[in-house]
Amino acid sequence: MSGWSTADIPPQTGRTAVITGAAGGLGYETALALAGAGATVVLTGRNDIKGRNALERIRAQYPDADVSYETLDLASLASVADFAGRFAISRPSLDLLINNAGVMALPRRRTTQDGFEMQLGSNYLGHYALTARLLPQLRRSLKPRVVNLSSLAHRSGAIDFADLQSERSYRPWRAYSQSKLAMLMFALELQRRSDAAGWGLMSNAAHPGAARTDLIPNGPGAKSLAGRFGQLLLPYISHSAAAGALPTLFAATSPDARPGGYYGPDWLHELKGPPVEAKIMPQARDATVAAMLWEVSATLTGASFDQVAAAA
Repeated sequence: MSGWSTADIPPQTGRTAVITGAAGGLGYETALALAGAGATVVLTGRNDIKGRNALERIRAQYPDADVSYETLDLASLASVADFAGRFAISRPSLDLLINNAGVMALPRRRTTQDGFEMQLGSNYLGHYALTARLLPQLRRSLKPRVVNLSSLAHRSGAIDFADLQSERSYRPWRAYSQSKLAMLMFALELQRRSDAAGWGLMSNAAHPGAARTDLIPNGPGAKSLAGRFGQLLLPYISHSAAAGALPTLFAATSPDARPGGYYGPDWLHELKGPPVEAKIMPQARDATVAAMLWEVSATLTGASFDQVAAAA
């Protein structure tokens, strides 16, 4: 696996991929690489201007690419349902779902359109609902894969069922870490449930290490003294968005990726470098908590995998 790059992506002709948050950063780089490998790629995002610009940039590099853009706001369950409904009408199957979109460490507590804490809602609950609603199309694929984007921040995360929405106490990084732990736990639990129910999915996860995307310079504290000092160090401890997308691309396409796997960069304590197996913290492997989170998520989002699977 060492030294794996976009040149190692197997041909993706005939496979359809949906990527959330694909208008920029990691999502865009993932979409660009998959389009270059021949996949039919559906970029999604909440900013239509940025989405159309991303589409034009990919077509400029790959004029024959089969790419399109669709509006999808993970902070709105109505938007998730609307997208899934449109997709079901236009596409009979889905080979690859990459749950990439996210927001990071918002300075003040904000909520989604459905009243969820913004990071938990956008980073995790929206993706939970989206995956459930796209399950019928995934099951019609020959070898479907779902990739969840987690983070090194999952290592300090905990699922706080007593204050899941950070209503009693909001701390930006605690909420972010919880959302990214939830994404990793979701990937592992989805694989367990797929194996048990015969859904035929490969569910795995990835993290980008320290990738230079808009999340960092536009994040909280970027203009503080510590933030400016961190910007000076960034070139030495981080890598580009294109390099940060490699673990996701490995999880999504490599024949060496495994069900329930987790991939991240190889160097500097997983901050940068080519993709390898990443460290999973013990709390992410807690199947009891994962099952509880799954049921809570189904209740909150109104999206039931079991009902969708039964109707498929």
